[in-house]
Amino acid sequence: MTLARSPLYTDPVHLAPTDPTLIAGPDGSWWMFYTQRRAHEPDDGHRWVHGTDIGVARSDDGGLSWRYDGVAEGIDPHEGRNTLWAPEVIRAGDRYHMFTSYITGVPDRWAGHPRTILHHSSTDLTNWRYDGVLPLSSDRVIDACAYELPAGGWRLWYKDEAAGSTTWSVDSRDLVEWSEPVQVIGGPPHEGPNVFRLGEYYWMITDEWRGQAVHRSVDLTTWEPTGRILAEPDRAYGHHADVVVGRDEHGREVGWIFYFTHRTSGTGVVDPRRLTDVHVAVLRADGDRLSCDRDAPVALDLRRTV
Repeated sequence: MTLARSPLYTDPVHLAPTDPTLIAGPDGSWWMFYTQRRAHEPDDGHRWVHGTDIGVARSDDGGLSWRYDGVAEGIDPHEGRNTLWAPEVIRAGDRYHMFTSYITGVPDRWAGHPRTILHHSSTDLTNWRYDGVLPLSSDRVIDACAYELPAGGWRLWYKDEAAGSTTWSVDSRDLVEWSEPVQVIGGPPHEGPNVFRLGEYYWMITDEWRGQAVHRSVDLTTWEPTGRILAEPDRAYGHHADVVVGRDEHGREVGWIFYFTHRTSGTGVVDPRRLTDVHVAVLRADGDRLSCDRDAPVALDLRRTV
């Protein structure tokens, strides 16, 4: 049994991968798309989290080892250096679809800038066609997550910062026309929704910057809060995650959760608070609760997905 290393991956160029999303490629390899923050950017503001590309890493051994494969090319529809964040990549029929958060330019502060979600599509995960801006609830939207509905079509969740940083959703039969937005999760501010099916329930995790809040549902519409994971107070919290459902070495259904953490120490050349790594842990559905032991060994093999 081969175990996943810890950390699983870090960006070799800018040292700060965040917001990972994973998908099986057309050749059988696995692809990781992520926000490529720029830890080396020499300023005291927040330019280092802007002006970012979407980084790409690939794995041929079921996710145990990853090689850097550059950045997603041709996905910025405008001239100059702009900001791409938080990719979501899904497959629908014979095409892949990417949804990315977008900010014009390279701001030196977090707040005060319009944010939209762009839609691209591709047949090979390399050459992308621009399909426009999603019609959502405000111009302060980020962090898309899409999931196929049981009766057909898709639902897309996202964070609306103009509505108290809460989670909203829209539906589409064809990923072209979209329904009117509705609020899904209110309460404390959060971001990075991710939805998956494990065991008897659908689950949504959201990043509350103190671990991942967990909600469960039987219909993808009504959600009930059920605790928090990756929230140990004595260590770095787990942020903006993606979940791939598969089977462990014993054939039991599990979720592999891919998340990022901030480092607490560094080389002295770069502020260590800017440095991040991608990690993986095992999720299990214990009845109506999710459990996650981030210290347990992970027998990762994405070739056993369900």
